[in-house]
Amino acid sequence: MQNVYESVSANKRKSLLVIIVFILFTLISSVFIARGLASYYGYESSGLELTGIAMLISGIMSFASYYFSDSIILGISGARPADKKRDFLLFTVTENLSLASGLPMPRLYVIEDTAMNAFATGRDPRHAVICATTGIISRLNRTELEGVIGHELSHVANYDIRLMSIVTVLVGLITLLADWLLRAGWYGGRSRREDRGNGGIFLVVGMIMAILSPFIAKLIQLAISRRREFLADASSVKLTRQPSGLISALAKLGADREPLEAANKATAHLYIVNPFHADIAGSALSGGRSVDWLAGLFNTHPPLAERIKVLERMS
Repeated sequence: MQNVYESVSANKRKSLLVIIVFILFTLISSVFIARGLASYYGYESSGLELTGIAMLISGIMSFASYYFSDSIILGISGARPADKKRDFLLFTVTENLSLASGLPMPRLYVIEDTAMNAFATGRDPRHAVICATTGIISRLNRTELEGVIGHELSHVANYDIRLMSIVTVLVGLITLLADWLLRAGWYGGRSRREDRGNGGIFLVVGMIMAILSPFIAKLIQLAISRRREFLADASSVKLTRQPSGLISALAKLGADREPLEAANKATAHLYIVNPFHADIAGSALSGGRSVDWLAGLFNTHPPLAERIKVLERMS
């Protein structure tokens, strides 16, 4: 049995470790790919110059989606502003938990859909948005809804949207550099591929990294996303003091097999559970633990059964 404070601390340490590994991996991969690209074109470089250029381009490409994330995602989802009379339960639960957490009251939106789900977005607590479906508002009791809203407020308090935006920039950095090198190798003339001593080694290593690094970076990005879900679960229990509420809510969400029509692959990672319900079928449909483990590497959310098991161990 682990108390909620220990669980939150443990999840923060694990998240930090994964993030540090990811940053180191990004730096090493980017430098090798950049040096390989420099070698291909026949000039000396530490790799940092091209890495900086790719970082700038990736950052600019990601800035708009980060800064206007709330407007973009709400527009895609077709959400309406919540009405205090019409959505009284959502308002009162969020107001109470915002006061308890010391966070500003987020803007509230509702998706008219009978599927059960919710998400948070916004670049910081002062620009936060929490959006819930009519299905989740009407089918959860107050204690269960508190667990869900506590989870989403925890994403806001933990700056998860900002963190995942930074991770996206780093993934974009590797992807850009890899694409530049692979395109150069594919479209360039053979005259540029002559052996250049140590430069030839960097070219070979750079090519290997260009092929493998984007894939590995994406896997680490997904691992960070899953770890932040565990952290938000633990933080929700710390806020509400009632693990049973979130446990019961997750169980109901797992039993709801209706996909959310407003969701798409670009926004799926934001929701409290996979809106396509790909992870709910269980090992009986996936053919065993080894297949489950492999499939789990590509999920943005941890399996619901695992999340519930972790919550049940909290005190």
